[in-house]
Amino acid sequence: MKNVRLAILLSIALISCSPQDMQSVLSSLPSGTPLNNDEVISGLKEALRIGTERSVDKASVTDGFWNNARLRIPFPPEAIKVKNTLSDIGLDKPINDFELTLNRAAEAATKEAVPVFVDAITSMSIQDGFNLLNGGEHAATNFLREKTSAALRAKFTPKVEQATAQVALTSYWQPLASAYNTATLLTGGKAVDPDLNAYVTDKAIDGLFILLADEEMKIRQDPVARTTALLQKVFGTK
Repeated sequence: MKNVRLAILLSIALISCSPQDMQSVLSSLPSGTPLNNDEVISGLKEALRIGTERSVDKASVTDGFWNNARLRIPFPPEAIKVKNTLSDIGLDKPINDFELTLNRAAEAATKEAVPVFVDAITSMSIQDGFNLLNGGEHAATNFLREKTSAALRAKFTPKVEQATAQVALTSYWQPLASAYNTATLLTGGKAVDPDLNAYVTDKAIDGLFILLADEEMKIRQDPVARTTALLQKVFGTK
């Protein structure tokens, strides 16, 4: 009887509505079977997988890091005195070339990042998907970062080492170190020797997570970004 009354009231409401109001009423009605936790977890992992692929596509192109102010890798902070000293004596071009090569190494390395991230996402354990689904706009990205950063770094480091060799990164650093040593010879200065592979690895991963957070936010907020049926079901029924 309650269902009959609800149907009658709904029919009256729809008849009296404008087309725009009718669409609003229909879209507010419950649709399909309620989500279960397994579906939510699958949807979150799907969002991270697709977000990772999109992020890598953006980061791995030429200038993907270099021309993006949020991703661009600066001179290593622990060697900043090298940069400042050489800049003071007019050696800006070698400094710029070195910084550019840092970013080229990150761009080259991120081309290989998709399987590394997908493996981490696939094996990631999530107990309560609803907490992440209803969390902040970057909740899934932050969870992935917290749970997998150490493993990702271990897997990603060899990719970075290959990339730094490919772009001859250390060959850009050595002249800077030598020039700095010469410039500070009288004062006993000595160039620091940063771990460039570790530095590029951390910055490359940081950059990918920045982009991944952007992609997660799009999927949460923009129906157009939900490009699979699973994403539409999970994020369209929050």
